[in-house]
This record gives sequence, structure tokens and C-alpha cells, in this order.
Amino acid sequence: MPARGLDPPSRPAHEVEQAGGRTRYRVGVHQSAKPNELDYGTDGAATHPELLQLPAEAQREYIERNRAAWERWAPFHIATGRRAWQADELLWGLWGTRESDVRLLDGFESREDAIELGSGTAAISALFARRGLRPVAVDFAKAQLRAAETFQYEFGPMFPLVLANAEVVPYDNESFDLAVSEYGASVWCSPHKWLPEAHRLLRPEGRLIFFTTGALLLTCTSTDGGTVGDRLVRDYFGRYRVEFEPQGAVEFHLPHGYWIRLLRATGFVIDNLIEVQPPPSAEPSFALVTPEWAQRWPSEEIWIAHKAG
Repeated sequence: MPARGLDPPSRPAHEVEQAGGRTRYRVGVHQSAKPNELDYGTDGAATHPELLQLPAEAQREYIERNRAAWERWAPFHIATGRRAWQADELLWGLWGTRESDVRLLDGFESREDAIELGSGTAAISALFARRGLRPVAVDFAKAQLRAAETFQYEFGPMFPLVLANAEVVPYDNESFDLAVSEYGASVWCSPHKWLPEAHRLLRPEGRLIFFTTGALLLTCTSTDGGTVGDRLVRDYFGRYRVEFEPQGAVEFHLPHGYWIRLLRATGFVIDNLIEVQPPPSAEPSFALVTPEWAQRWPSEEIWIAHKAG
């Protein structure tokens, strides 16, 4: 994938071309402006540029470790991805929360540009396209995007699939109206990098929606990543980078106060935080937590913010 800063192609990113009798989207690479220089202190954004400096422990390499992990895990997510592509309604997150219940997409009707950061098999982008939006799905694992392409031909619709690290996306500044990460970049990329990148990609007033593990759930998760209990077994303060296996995948988990300060320092205005309480009959899409636990304490967080205009 060419890097930002190259000359733009002669055709736009969303252009459709015919190939072998099939309609395909051609993913173009745009010339980007200089990295976004945030205008702190305006429109309610906090003046905390020091918060955008990566913690020392986050300077170590992690993208390649996470990419390698998802290349291994991708085959185990094909069946889940296929079911999600066949769904009639967008089901969000760990508990399959219906869009009609949370209404995260209120105000987005058609022709708005959306980007999914860490898309996996891109089922969310598929539902966006059926809703009339113009999605772009970004993921750093080739195996995930190969599965997404297969589903495009099986079920439709077609939209751009971009192989890229969500911390460095090959699109111009202010290219999108909506940025979404459902346990994608929000977990597997450094928030000190992917949040400024999402801010750069969004137009003024553009909406950011991201899902992450509940702060309390992680505090009750053992160091080996086993079943969540009803005891606090991890420190809450000072948490940032989480590793369950030596040299394995790296996750990023922040306390609420840290998320708030970092979002504001990046130039976002926080609109809502939904701590999901699933119905008693719900079953999680991954065996991270039991419904009984999630009925008592928040297992999943949905953060909604917008770029200050």
C-alpha cells in the first residue's frame, strides 16, 4: 500500500471500474497534506498537547505482532463474518446490540462517507453500504480482507477494501463524515496514534464511534486472559498496554479519565458514553464474559464523539 504523500491518481478513490464483467471499486491513494496539527484550546478542546506524547512503553513495536496474530486468527472468524454479512440489521459489538435500539447512526441517511478502522471482515461496512452510505473498510490483515472480498461477491455490495494500518490511512484530510471502530483500531492500535488519525480523516462535525472492552471488565480479568470474575485482579490506574501472552498480541485499554483527556486533547467533543447492559437472554459473540456478569457490571463501552468544527 503506497504511503501518504504520493501524487494522487487520476481517478478518485470511490470510482467504479469494470473488470471481467464484474463491477469493482478501485481504491485510489490520495495525496495527503502535512500531518494534522491540532488547534488546541478551540471549540471546547482541552489544551493538553502533552497527552498526545506516547508513553515510553508504547514506543516498542506492536503493529507487526498484532498483524501476525490476526493473520493466524482470521480463519476462525470466517463463519461469524458470513453470518454478519447476511444479517438484515446492523448488530453492534459483543452482545449484538441492535442499531434500532442504540441509534448510533441517527443523522446518517445516504451518500455520507464512512470509514471503518480495523474492519476485520467488513460486515459493518457492508451494512453501511446497504443503508446508503459510502464506506471504506481498512484493516492490516490480508486474510481478513480476503474474507471480506469473498463476502462481497457472495452477498454484495462492493466497496473499497484497504490494506493499511489504521494509524496511517492513505486518504486525504477531511475525507469522511463518520469513523467507526468496533474492537478494531480501538483495541489493537495505540490511541495516541489512531485517534489523531481519525481526527485528521474526519470533516468538521464528523462523528467518531468506537467500541472497547469495559474498564471494569478488564480490571476483573486475570493476567492470563481467562474468564472474568467478581474480584478486582488488575490495577485500574496506570493501565495502557495489555499483553496476555509474552510476545503475543498487544491490546490498548485506558481508564475513563484517560479516554476523556485524550479525546479532548485530540480535538474531539465527547457526546456520549454507553455502558452496555445486555438483556438476560443475550449471548456474547466471544466467550469473554457471561451474561450474568454483564447484567451486573459494564462489559462493553461505546464512545461517541465528534470533531470540533
